[in-house]
Amino acid sequence: MKKLWILTIALSLTVFCVKAQTQIKPGIGINSTNVTGKGSNASGQIGWQLGASVAFGEKFYFEPGVFYQTNSFEYSTVNQGPVTDASYSGIRVPVVVGLDVLGNADSFAGLRVFGGASGYFVTGTSSEFLSTDDIESPQWGVLAGAGLDIAIFYLDASYQWSLTNVQTDVNQIDLGKTKGFFLTAGLRF
Repeated sequence: MKKLWILTIALSLTVFCVKAQTQIKPGIGINSTNVTGKGSNASGQIGWQLGASVAFGEKFYFEPGVFYQTNSFEYSTVNQGPVTDASYSGIRVPVVVGLDVLGNADSFAGLRVFGGASGYFVTGTSSEFLSTDDIESPQWGVLAGAGLDIAIFYLDASYQWSLTNVQTDVNQIDLGKTKGFFLTAGLRF
């Protein structure tokens, strides 16, 4: 009986996705990520992301995505220790729900608002003091943003608050949680 319910739900979701307005949205963008740790002074530097998402729906939509992303910041201790750059990269998987405030998925132009959650899975670092073993993975976060659609182009701006500390061990240096601004542009098909 349990298998029958799972099969019924899976078929219903498949029918919904096939019937719903679907948009494939490849995109590229920049981000700036700050950390909120204690005993340190860090400022976000520009990172980048590249990936795609798929939006299901017209006025109200559901949009999962996958992006390769780099995060970068400049770091020093409060007692003005050495300044170093820290960066790490990984796969970010945002899942959002949104609403077309002006227009809809078929309109020439539109304005959207959205919110959701994301997971960030660290794949590497390029830093003197951080290794992949030092960084928490996955890192969970919540996000909110707005988007502008014109013809086949889109521009999304969002802000994300991390729910997970950057580091696994905070005995020596506490980088804290991240807060990041994302700007992504791309095409919608």
